[in-house]
Amino acid sequence: MKLIIDIKDTKAPFFMELIRSLDYISIIKEVKDKSKSEFVTDLAEAFNNVKEHEKGNKKLKSAKDLLNEL
Repeated sequence: MKLIIDIKDTKAPFFMELIRSLDYISIIKEVKDKSKSEFVTDLAEAFNNVKEHEKGNKKLKSAKDLLNEL
């Protein structure tokens, strides 16, 4: 399972020390740049929207509707 979380800067060192001590967790990538972390969050949300759409739980706009808004 992959998980994206947002941690307050003041608590990040403690949290990182904690998860590094757990042998069943591997840290793939740390994103420290604020604009990059926003991009990662937005991308994760987009993937989640697609999954929900595939399950039938969410209705997404068609490409035609999206282009018509422009």
